[in-house]
Amino acid sequence: MNLLVVGGGGREHAIIRSLKKNPDVTTIYALPGNGGIAADATCVPIGATDIDGIVNFAKENAIDYAVVAPDDPLVLGCVDRLNEIGIPCFGPKANAAIIEGSKAFAKNLMKKYGIPTAAYEIFTELDAALEYLKTAPIPTVIKADGLALGKGVIIAQTREEAVEAVTDMMANAKFGKSGSTVVIEEFLEGPEVSVLAFTDGRVVRPMVSSMDHKRAGDNDTGLNTGGMGTIAPNPCYTEEIAKQCMAEIFLPTIRAMKKEKRTFKGCLYFGLMLTKDGPKVIEYNCRFGDPETQVVLPLMKSDLLTVMMACTNGTLSKTPVRFSKKHACCVVKASSGYPESYKKGYRLSMSDRAAAATFVAGAKLEDGKLVTSGGRVTGTTAVRSTLEEAIAAAYRLSAGVKFANAYCRSDIGQRALKESHKD
Repeated sequence: MNLLVVGGGGREHAIIRSLKKNPDVTTIYALPGNGGIAADATCVPIGATDIDGIVNFAKENAIDYAVVAPDDPLVLGCVDRLNEIGIPCFGPKANAAIIEGSKAFAKNLMKKYGIPTAAYEIFTELDAALEYLKTAPIPTVIKADGLALGKGVIIAQTREEAVEAVTDMMANAKFGKSGSTVVIEEFLEGPEVSVLAFTDGRVVRPMVSSMDHKRAGDNDTGLNTGGMGTIAPNPCYTEEIAKQCMAEIFLPTIRAMKKEKRTFKGCLYFGLMLTKDGPKVIEYNCRFGDPETQVVLPLMKSDLLTVMMACTNGTLSKTPVRFSKKHACCVVKASSGYPESYKKGYRLSMSDRAAAATFVAGAKLEDGKLVTSGGRVTGTTAVRSTLEEAIAAAYRLSAGVKFANAYCRSDIGQRALKESHKD
């Protein structure tokens, strides 16, 4: 089989490594891929949002199956276009990808179908939003309606911060058109859990839960990033909570989308907050999370391509989806200065052991050598029998990843360890 994977980050590298395990796979093309992915797939310099380019390439290269991994091409209708030329895909069509593409849509969907989430208001006019903020409870959460590279959410600790965030989004177009509509919602408290789930539009098969570490600095300090590391499974997510989420959140969401004639097929990401009033949805993503994928897929025992095709074909109920009982930890190495300004172009080297455990997110090939080309550069994952062993091994292996201005958090998994040691 000839496969096409749209995207070029650490998540896509993890997906490609898993897809390669299927013996029927002959060639994997990554569009655009990156310098690290080039060791595992044929990279083609066609951007993930160049939908015409992707479709033409697929047509000319006898692609049998495509995996559209990032949010932008999904929201832009990449799956729809590939389906039109007869290529089956893993990923939702545009009318279902709106569950991530518009936070206002997602919040209204949850309200309509009684899916637990934070109380909220939606604004399209700056004056009305500012008036509401005069009496809104503080802290409050300000969200740009559209896609904003994972950076369109501000937790405002003061009324002044809230006013600044709304003004930046609506008046100053900080996130372009994505911020022309804003959602202002209740601040929830409790442990956060990420749950990715396979679905064929009827059946939901959750993957192993995970815990992301969004802040740039140790002890959850500094700016929000795309994720500085992850562990799986998340010790806060018990079997009892998993059953509750299936009954109150996962299945109701899939059924709601079907009722709205927006059947969702692919990977639906549930960002959850375990509040004192029970689990609530913070956000939906219409695709695999990054860097959650880098700990979840290494724990998957079933064949990824088989499960993906079952989602596409509507046969997920007959397809086993199994995960290891082990633990995984991923440590991200980033360029100093990320998520703001940072320098690129530094030589990236990895020991053989590190390379085998590392997914490359931000590097390109220059004269056959890897050099850094992004904020988050690598994610190194270890799978072990216990969480302590997985964390220690991930850091050991990550030490074999070297580039000039590298930094990483030193406390990935420590919060989870404390949680798992609670009586």
